[in-house]
Amino acid sequence: MPDTPTGLIPILATPFTAEGELDLPSLRSLVEFQLSCGVDGLAVFGMASEGFALTAAEREVILREVRAMTSLPVVAGVNGTSTVTALEQVRAAGDGGADQVMVLPPFLAKPSPSQVVEFFTEVAGAGVPVMIQDAPGVTGVPVDVAAVAALAGVEGITSIKVEAPPTPSKVAAVRDAAGLAVLGGQNAQALIEEYDNGAVGTMPACEFTDLLRSILDDLAGGRRAEARAEFTRLLPLIHLGVRPGQAWAVHKEVLVRRGIIRTATVRLPARPLEPITEKALTEVLDELVLPAWRR
Repeated sequence: MPDTPTGLIPILATPFTAEGELDLPSLRSLVEFQLSCGVDGLAVFGMASEGFALTAAEREVILREVRAMTSLPVVAGVNGTSTVTALEQVRAAGDGGADQVMVLPPFLAKPSPSQVVEFFTEVAGAGVPVMIQDAPGVTGVPVDVAAVAALAGVEGITSIKVEAPPTPSKVAAVRDAAGLAVLGGQNAQALIEEYDNGAVGTMPACEFTDLLRSILDDLAGGRRAEARAEFTRLLPLIHLGVRPGQAWAVHKEVLVRRGIIRTATVRLPARPLEPITEKALTEVLDELVLPAWRR
């Protein structure tokens, strides 16, 4: 489907100043870094973006800035806690130039399985192509294979991002049952297995995009041993990037150390790096020797 984003689509972090305000120069620097890595698209307002901590006005500004910098597909996350609030975010994303919305099911009042189908069907009617975000670890709401199969026939639903572990099994099951484009998440923890089982893209955090580009290119070029070796080398950093409560600070600290953004400031309920994680991150980065980025 022409509206379906595929390939390497990093979730952009949201840079803040030391005072906690949007840092637009750092956002532009971050986008420039991603484009220099050869991404296939960009995503905003995902979990790795601290999308849960952004106001509607900030979302509008961020999307406008990113859209102005690239003609690549832009995916906007939607995390409304009801159909009405999700539709509001979807329409705002469409008005702001997003090519696709990545939509979580409502999660405060847990929907039934039939309500999950009803919710995504109604959201898809808003006129912006929809990617289902299947992330039960975050929402507590499973999107089972039967629901995905039912939604595959709904006009406007183009794809699904699978973040229900074990993701390779879910990727294969959804691919066989639904025929939607399937992308992996979970910070690319099972990247190669997901591609082996039918994924056509991945949507990780954004601090090691250059390394993932190389891994995916090796995989596509039949250089599997090289791809696996580089992926194995990257895994300790990937795993730190999903540490509960610390993930956002990890993403940003790496970006700061690489010279891409200015501060690692996060917003509550995200937490700044604590000493144990900071020590582990420093050791991992010392081993990886990631290059600093120079514009």
